[in-house]
Amino acid sequence: MFIVKKTIDLQNAIKNHSIVEKGFIPTMGALHQGHISLVNRSTKENGLTICSIFINPTQFNDSADFSKYPITIDTDIELLEKAGCDILFLPSVAEIYPDGTKSPINYELGDLEKVFEGEFRPGHFQGVCQVMDRLVKITKPTNLYLGQKDYQQCKVIGRLIEMKMFDCVIKICPTQRELSGLAMSSRNVRLSILAKEKASAIFKSLMYCKDNYLKESPDHLKNWGTALLTENGFDVEYFEIVDADTFRLITNWNENQSVVVLVAAFIEGVRLIDNRIIH
Repeated sequence: MFIVKKTIDLQNAIKNHSIVEKGFIPTMGALHQGHISLVNRSTKENGLTICSIFINPTQFNDSADFSKYPITIDTDIELLEKAGCDILFLPSVAEIYPDGTKSPINYELGDLEKVFEGEFRPGHFQGVCQVMDRLVKITKPTNLYLGQKDYQQCKVIGRLIEMKMFDCVIKICPTQRELSGLAMSSRNVRLSILAKEKASAIFKSLMYCKDNYLKESPDHLKNWGTALLTENGFDVEYFEIVDADTFRLITNWNENQSVVVLVAAFIEGVRLIDNRIIH
């Protein structure tokens, strides 16, 4: 695996490969098998696989969260090498933002940045677009691999790709889970063993919603899921059943409508998110 820290070195490395199909996986490090599943898919579908590790300061609306973000670069490199990643891009903040982190661009995201993650993390999606705009321009991938765990973020990045008319295809890959059902996340390392056990309630609540779609009302499913998480010690930020494309709340079932359940909740001060498409 070739490791580069400068944009010019990355682009030269890409030029040295006479490859048409390029896969790109953007990450913030602290890699787990969820990330590696994206790398594995990319290596199967592309001649060249590029991964980036960059903890983007502009997408953290909470400075304490930024300072606590885990850094495990040596382990990350080992995992990527074993997975067959071809190039690892390890840029500095100055490399990504040579003119400073304050962006002159306001990305028009509409209601996507006003609800759920956008509401509770103001400015987050502008920061996501800022870094992805830069990374996609640098790497020029054929295929961009994202995990479904960050469902709303996937939609935001899709909007960015359309707005900027980038010539790449987004591949949204299934959420990878621990044996308990807990979605794999870099933040999980901050949880105690007990909290991890309790966190399995998120998956149970999502499965209950899927199993009882059409059998119970959306309000019942929302209340049941919220109660289960609260009983397990969570501070629930939101538990909502929404249209999978518009993110509008669903109050009555429509079998022609795609439906997703979105969850964000705190346990031991760690914020966890998850989702499940139930129709």
